[in-house]
Amino acid sequence: MDESSATRNQYLAAICVNIISLSHGGFCGWTSASFIELLSPNSPLKAGPLDNYQLGWIGSLLCAGGALGTIFFSWCADKIGRKRSLLLIGLPALLGWWIIPFAQNSLHLCLARLLGGFGGGGIFSVIPLYITEFSEDKSRGILGTFLIVSCNTGILVAFILGNFFTYSAVAWALSSLPLLFILCFAFLPESPQYLINQNYIKEAEKSLRYFRNVKYSKHSLPLPVQMEMDKLLDRAQSTESAPNEPQVKDLYNHKARKAFLIGVALMALNQFCGCFAMINYTASIFEQSGSSLSPKISAIIVGVIQLLGSCASTLLVERAGRKLLLVISSIGTGIGLGCLGGYIYLNAIGYDTQLFAWIPIASFSFTIFIGCCGVLTLPFVLVSEIMPPKIRSSGSMLCTLCMWTFAFVLIKYLPLMSAIMGMHGMMFFFASCSLSGALFVIGFVPETKGKSIETILEKL
Repeated sequence: MDESSATRNQYLAAICVNIISLSHGGFCGWTSASFIELLSPNSPLKAGPLDNYQLGWIGSLLCAGGALGTIFFSWCADKIGRKRSLLLIGLPALLGWWIIPFAQNSLHLCLARLLGGFGGGGIFSVIPLYITEFSEDKSRGILGTFLIVSCNTGILVAFILGNFFTYSAVAWALSSLPLLFILCFAFLPESPQYLINQNYIKEAEKSLRYFRNVKYSKHSLPLPVQMEMDKLLDRAQSTESAPNEPQVKDLYNHKARKAFLIGVALMALNQFCGCFAMINYTASIFEQSGSSLSPKISAIIVGVIQLLGSCASTLLVERAGRKLLLVISSIGTGIGLGCLGGYIYLNAIGYDTQLFAWIPIASFSFTIFIGCCGVLTLPFVLVSEIMPPKIRSSGSMLCTLCMWTFAFVLIKYLPLMSAIMGMHGMMFFFASCSLSGALFVIGFVPETKGKSIETILEKL
């Protein structure tokens, strides 16, 4: 077995499956430049310019669709397989993009965003499962970070396209991504673990041969691959005495319960770390710093920072480890938000902050970068790693559902929180959540770098 070729096949599979993540990132970033056009008096919609109420619903329905997609595609992943479920995700993504150029009013845009979010729910539920089940222990962390790297790349692409083209032209351009995904991913095999769970032993062997780059022959598998095949069989056989379908009681198993609670806490940290809120306040923060940059250019800068942070996470995840990166990222995010909140508070009470006008941009950039290095990237990797195989699909579904719920609440009620607490109070709140998250990670989250699934479960 050629190790470099085996790794190459796994990287190629991770890249192909995450083409659809690029599309979802485009959905997330499309609103930044498009809302400026749709809010203007020259709005291309026949119903006229959008108002803030309509804007709130168009933005938040991506999360509502994500919650529905999480439930549906997690069910599909167990019923029809990881591969078929992922191919199915391409359809709502494609329809969502195709609706946008023909939209006449806010309801049409709401439907497009709902469909985009529906596909996104499947992306965050099924892709981590698929990658966890075909990757080797040594490369599982790096391949798992491709999801967020791809999403952030899609966001940046949408920001850049939105700076030069109309909102409908951007939609047409990005609609090519779901088609490209279906064409590329259709030729990849199903995950070996799922095939073994369905008792398709020969097909599972062929799949494992592909991901480990072992050519088919009548002779037995090379020893390392045979040992891995035996390990997959043992995992499947360990649940044979139990019902085939995950039961509610399976979530009350000590290891499963602990894994689920850790997963929910990580998803809460992912949303309440404050990075998401800061992205929504990009224009305001740059304005307070005295910057003359336009909102579109500001958004592109944010997109670049996000992408650099997620790439740094990919490079460091198998060197520094998941736990250390999460702790550093959480503490760094808390410090960055605290500095930003302090500046905004001093500015609000009339303190002369002219000498410190650089703080908003510096704190903003640092917080987004350090957040993308850990708290925005690694929770999805960890959730798929710590879940017992019997409940991996349903447990990941529930954790992802919690993430979409948290995201919906943040998007919908962010203006209300800002009005009640002030922007500085909101930043302090998110900073305290980040620092609390760091303490939680130190105390309860196991290190999973380079460890087998069995070893990780023993730690729980």
